[in-house]
Amino acid sequence: MGGFHIGHPYLPDDEMIALIHSGIDRGITFLDNSWDYNSGMSEMRMGRALCTNGYRDRVFLMTKVDGRTAAAFNDQLEQSLQRLLTDRLDLIQFHENIRPDDADRIFARGGAFEAAIAAKKAGKVRFIGFTGHKDPDYHLHMIDLARRHDFVFDTVQMPINVFDAHFNSFAKKVIPVAQELDMGILAMKTFGDSNLIEASGLDPIDMLHYGMNQPVSVVITGIDTPKILDQACKAATTFAPLTKKRVDAMLAKTAKLAADGMYERYKTSQFFDSTAQNPSWLG
Repeated sequence: MGGFHIGHPYLPDDEMIALIHSGIDRGITFLDNSWDYNSGMSEMRMGRALCTNGYRDRVFLMTKVDGRTAAAFNDQLEQSLQRLLTDRLDLIQFHENIRPDDADRIFARGGAFEAAIAAKKAGKVRFIGFTGHKDPDYHLHMIDLARRHDFVFDTVQMPINVFDAHFNSFAKKVIPVAQELDMGILAMKTFGDSNLIEASGLDPIDMLHYGMNQPVSVVITGIDTPKILDQACKAATTFAPLTKKRVDAMLAKTAKLAADGMYERYKTSQFFDSTAQNPSWLG
């Protein structure tokens, strides 16, 4: 269950909390979030949902922080823990690895990596990963720099969808490296904020199945209504490995549309780049 959509300020608190409960009751166990989503509203709603009736112990809770310095990382982590009403996260991720030097800043002396390791030793986080949607080469640089620090990330989050396969592909470039290192692979942007559905005309269930057909640990999808929750649950309960013929047909339908990345705005524009619009969050 993606964390961004549940925090939209125009959606009622009680309905979103009930939606989180419903998702967990129907079998969703991975909850995504971020320190910067909706000015903290996404984390606050999720925290309120998880603090009742033992829901926290039924899920794998992840959030992300933007800070590149140890000080910024620690400040944002503490805010996230307070909002989520918990004393521990199952996974913390460095958010938006979208610039060539993000990895260098994170691994610099006094950088966020040092703070993340300390937080893990303190029992505040169990696993450490990173996310990004801009360029697979930035992901490969992050993974390589970690290895030079004798560290392998537990997880990596990236766009995985029927458009990505054709343009500057995370699936082609990053997944094989992550598999080699036994990293958890977290798929996101199945629909590109509905942009890819509208462009391709593909069925949302088929698009979710395409993501699930990849060698991923989880497909993260935004859920903000009972109807969209039904869609996600249907995708999970009806999934079976796709035939090569079916995959080839989906890719053929999107090949021309996806060739220049125009519809993958998260790669080719700053539309999705929250830290570019708010550079102070980096520290």
